[in-house]
Amino acid sequence: SRRPRRRGAAIASGSSPQRVLLVAPASSYRLDDFQAAAARLAGEVELLVATDRCPVLAELWGGGKGRDPRRSVPLDLGDPESACAALVAFDAELRLSDGRGLVGALGVDEATALVAALVSDSLGLRGNSPASAAAARDKLQQRTVLGAAGLPVPRFAEVGQATDVGEVAAAVGFPCVLKPRTLSSSRGVIRADDVAGARVAAARIGRILSHALATPGLLLERFIPGVEVAVEGLVRRGRFELLALFDKPDPLDGPFFEETLYVTPSRLPEAQQRSLVDCTARAAAALGLAEGPLHAELRLNADGPWVLEVAARSIGGLCARTLRFGLGVSLEELLLRHAAGLDVPTPARRSGASGVMMLPIPAAGTLHGVVGLESAKAVPGIEDVVISVREGEKVVPLPEGNRYLGFAFARGPDPATVEAALRRAHALLRFEIGPELPRV
Repeated sequence: SRRPRRRGAAIASGSSPQRVLLVAPASSYRLDDFQAAAARLAGEVELLVATDRCPVLAELWGGGKGRDPRRSVPLDLGDPESACAALVAFDAELRLSDGRGLVGALGVDEATALVAALVSDSLGLRGNSPASAAAARDKLQQRTVLGAAGLPVPRFAEVGQATDVGEVAAAVGFPCVLKPRTLSSSRGVIRADDVAGARVAAARIGRILSHALATPGLLLERFIPGVEVAVEGLVRRGRFELLALFDKPDPLDGPFFEETLYVTPSRLPEAQQRSLVDCTARAAAALGLAEGPLHAELRLNADGPWVLEVAARSIGGLCARTLRFGLGVSLEELLLRHAAGLDVPTPARRSGASGVMMLPIPAAGTLHGVVGLESAKAVPGIEDVVISVREGEKVVPLPEGNRYLGFAFARGPDPATVEAALRRAHALLRFEIGPELPRV
C-alpha cells in the first residue's frame, strides 16, 4: 500500500531546496546536463543521483571536499525491486538526518524510469504507477495495451523460445520487424522480408540478448511504411503537453533502424501534426502515464498516424540540447522543476529551428581519431559537435551496438537551413576506425 503523500508539506515550507532523485546508468549521457540544470536551480532543487556505479567509485565520485558522498547512491539496476528498496532506505536515512526526504524521482531510460516509478509509489510521491512504467518499458506489453485501447499499432505477435519464427512472421506478414522487448536505441531491431530473413534476424537478436540485461523473447510486428517523427512531451496530472515535434528527414526503412537527424519544428502540415500529437496523448492515457516526461516515436502514412513506441522518459543521448524554452530554460531544468513540485509555466519553445545529428558508427573496430572536427564546428548554423567516444575505445554499429560516435547541434531560422548545416558538418567529419593498435 502507498504511503500518504507528503509533497505538499515539503513544498509549503519553502525553507530548503526540494530533493529530487535522478536514477541513471553511470554511462548515461544525461548526467552532466541534469547536474548543470540543478546548479541553475540551486536553492530550489537539490539533485541526488543513483547509478549502477560500484560502491567504492560512487563514494569517490560523490565525495570530495565540501560534498556529501550520499549524493551518489550505488544500485543494481538489473533488479528494479531491490533498487527501489535501497532507495526507500536512503530516503529514510535522509529524513532521519535532517527531516527532509525525496519529493520526486526521475529516470533517464526505460529501466530507470521503472525504478523511479517504484520509488514514487513506495514513498507516496507524484509519479507514474509501476504498472504504467512497466507497460511503457516492455514493447510487447505496450503493443497489447495500446491495441486493446484501439490505438493504431502494427499487427504483432510474440516470439517465444519454442516458437517457429518463420511461421509467426508469415502469419503477421512481410515485410516485418523483429525487436527485443526491452532494449532501446534501436539495438537489435531488424527488418525481415521473407521467412529465411526472419529466422536469420531472430538468431542474430538472440546472440545480442545473450549479452544484455533484457526480457527474454521477441516482438515481431508488421513493418509500417511512411515518414517517422519523434514527439517530446510532459504529462502533468494525466494531461499530455507537447514540448516538441521532431521530423526525421532520413528514411528509416531497414534492415536496421539507426536514427540520425532530428529537426524541429516539424515541416508536416498542421493537420497531420495535430493527428500525431493527439495519437500520442491517447497512447499516454491508455498506458496510464500520469506524471513526467514522455518520448514517443510514430509513423505517418496515408492511413494516418501509427504508434511505434511510447517511453516514460525524455529524449535520449544529448539530443535534449536542441531544446530551449522561454528564456533559455533547458529540458532538464523543466523536468527537475516538475519533479520538485515547483511552478512549471506553459513550456513555450524558443522561436526558430533546431536539430541534432546522432553521428552513426560506420564500422566495428577501435576509434583512432576524428578528422575535420574544427571544420565541422565552423559550418554556419552549427552550435557544437561533441564526440562522445574517446580515442582507443571500441565501437560497434547497429544492430549490436547501442551508442553513437557523438552529436552535432545546429540552430537556424528554419528547419531546412538546420538540416543542411547538419548534413554539411557530418560530411566534413572522417572517423578513423580500425583494429586495436598494439600497446607499446
